[in-house]
Amino acid sequence: MGKFRQISTFVEVVSKGSLSAAARAEGIAPAMIGRRLDALEARLGVKLLQRTTRRLALTDEGAAFLEDCQRILGELEEAEAAVSERSVHATGNLLISAPAGFGRQHVAPLIPSFLAEHRDLTVNLNLSDRIVDLIGEGVDVAIRIASPVDSNLVSVKLADNHRVVVASPAYLKRHAAPRTLADLARHQCLAISSEGSQRGWTFLDKGKIVTLKVAGSMVCNDGAVLHDWAVAGKGLAWRSMWEVAAQIEAGRLVTVLDQYAAPGNDIYAVFPQRRHLPLRIRAFVDFLRRAYARPDYWRTSEGK
Repeated sequence: MGKFRQISTFVEVVSKGSLSAAARAEGIAPAMIGRRLDALEARLGVKLLQRTTRRLALTDEGAAFLEDCQRILGELEEAEAAVSERSVHATGNLLISAPAGFGRQHVAPLIPSFLAEHRDLTVNLNLSDRIVDLIGEGVDVAIRIASPVDSNLVSVKLADNHRVVVASPAYLKRHAAPRTLADLARHQCLAISSEGSQRGWTFLDKGKIVTLKVAGSMVCNDGAVLHDWAVAGKGLAWRSMWEVAAQIEAGRLVTVLDQYAAPGNDIYAVFPQRRHLPLRIRAFVDFLRRAYARPDYWRTSEGK
């Protein structure tokens, strides 16, 4: 029990930003919080937090330990809630944020089935490519395609994801498929632009991550347009598997340069840390995990 209290105190201090804030939340003296942290660091034999009168800073060991502690506490909370709330229905309004393209294709089509299982719920789905402030904007859960970086948020991996270079069979009949990264210079590359600047394509070359600026006569800030151009045979596109897996399965697109594929940004559900996670959030996250885990989901789902 003492070990568990030390760990939960450590996570609470980092979440609140100070010993005094964590003490107020628990209704005890800051000195008690400090003694718990001292005991935890002494037991582990490492320094987890650099503490001054004005600020706290995680050490490298502390940052790594925090990630494990958050996962363990989250799993424990889920296990307890699953037992104590087994017969309770999810109710209320669920505010969801998701990237526009992914949300349109892989979140919105699933909402009706989710609500059919949870008839006392309503859903507000907000599709936007900006990174929303979950706490400030009152968002219950956000879908993000990136490795989690905010320690104030709980992240649950929903599915693997990686990017591939694709082209239509018709395009590859007209142009020999690229075999090396240098070959991209001889191809029409359909690049995405953001705020007036063109984004590069990222690859793994000889064990190193490299980002290349590709060239082409057609650039767009909408990934769906690049996808449509690729299917229409207008050039090569660098797209996520969540977007093109069904077209690859159907033979409308073909992958090239697979040997250079970089580690992908996986798909996560993120939500604010809470002492008691609302059932509506847990139900939705579990629903997405089950849907995305179906063996044929990514090969057949086109969001239609």
